[in-house]
This record gives sequence, C-alpha cells and structure tokens, in this order.
Amino acid sequence: MAGSNPNAKPMNLTLNVWRQANRDAQGRMVEYKVQDISPDMSFLEMLDVLNEDLLHKGEIPVAFDHDCREGICGSCDLFINGRSHGPEKGTTTCQLHMRKFSDGDTISIEPWRASSFPINKDLSVDRSAFDRIIQAGGYVSVNTGGAPDGNEIPISKEIAERAFEAATCIGCGACVAACKNASAMLFVSAKVSQLALLPQGEVERRSRVENMVAQMDKEGFGACTNIGSCAAECPVGISLENIATLNREFLSAKASSNNLA
Repeated sequence: MAGSNPNAKPMNLTLNVWRQANRDAQGRMVEYKVQDISPDMSFLEMLDVLNEDLLHKGEIPVAFDHDCREGICGSCDLFINGRSHGPEKGTTTCQLHMRKFSDGDTISIEPWRASSFPINKDLSVDRSAFDRIIQAGGYVSVNTGGAPDGNEIPISKEIAERAFEAATCIGCGACVAACKNASAMLFVSAKVSQLALLPQGEVERRSRVENMVAQMDKEGFGACTNIGSCAAECPVGISLENIATLNREFLSAKASSNNLA
C-alpha cells in the first residue's frame, strides 16, 4: 500500500455512532469499540471492520453512504468529530486515513445535520434536494454540438480555469453541514458559475439562476451569512468567490426579468 508504514502499530478506538432506524424514528449515539485498526486503513474501511464485527455478533450493521471511495462522487457524507468529512482539510471521508487519529481516541460519527437532508438510516442521508436544484436549471438544454464544436469556441485561459474550478464541486453537501444556517449557497453558486462563465450556458443564463435559487429556497436551505465555514470545509476547495458570482447573476437576472417575486 502506497504511503504505508510497516512499523505503525494498530489502534484501539472508541466510536460514538449515530444510530437511527429510519427518518421517523428517534436516534441516539451508541458507543462501540474497534480493535487492531491499521493506521493505513481508510475511515470507511474502519467502518467496514465495525460492521463485520456487528454482523458476527448478530447485530444490525451501521448504514452509511459510499460509492467510488476515490474522493470524486461525494457520497461519503459523514460528520466526524464535529467536522464535515473529518479533520484533514481538502479530503473526503473515503480518502481520510486512520493515521490522522491516535490509539485510544474517541471518535464521534454523525450524519449531515440539515432539515433539507433527512436521515434515511443511521449515517445515511437523503441528498436528493441537490438533484432537484440541478433539475431546476443546472444544465444546458440548447444544441451546442459535439466536442470538436466546443473546442472551436475561443475561451480565455482565465475563464476556462475559473469554470473548471467551479465544475470540480462533487455535490457532497459538506458546505450545508458546516453552515450554521444549513445554506446551500456554495453548491448552487458553483453550478451557476460553471455555466455562466461559458458561452454554451449563455442562452439560459438568466432563467437558470432564477430557477435554481427558487428551488434552493423551496427545499428549505438556510440563508448565507458569509461566515465562510462552507468553503473552509469543502473537500475540493470551492471558492467563496462563486457566491459573489451567484449574487451578481441573480440580481442581473431579476433586473431584466418580468418575475419580480
């Protein structure tokens, strides 16, 4: 294993894990012990060890979300010791390694805490609100041709880089979980900025931002107060500048729109 330390000693840990049977049930923190955890394990591999132990004991394993385990899908949404994705900056839960913890540590593991992300079970939350925001306008529906056609449109290096940086948002929801108001502004602003910067997104530019912001509000996400905890906890480093772009796009759209609501 790359970066592994053959001399690293296994760890024994105490886990305080949120258990909740379904979204209507009352949840609680449950304490578990895990032993002989390799520092080279990922955090999700450690949870796999816990679940294997629970199954061996005839108990119900802990439900949690994951998919790629490569830090690119945004599924591994866990709140670890009070931080989105855990203690390592710029890292998703699946890419967080146990070497970031110490033998004897107590680790608290919770789901995202936001009314717009209802808990399915245990650590698994329903993030379909993000999908509905994208469906409201986070796309280009006009015919823009194929890849060769797109490559023929001159775009400055600066604009292309800004669009690419916004496009790196993986939609994990860490920004919502980190925000005291459970705001989705960083997520929505990244999606709006990405398309607003590119000529392919120009046709639907005004309707896009109006519809996506309206859907964000409909989903019950809180207001942005520019504290910056969202950007600080974002695992891919989405910039707060995107929120400024979103505000400009929204005000511009409203100023030229018949929809003054």
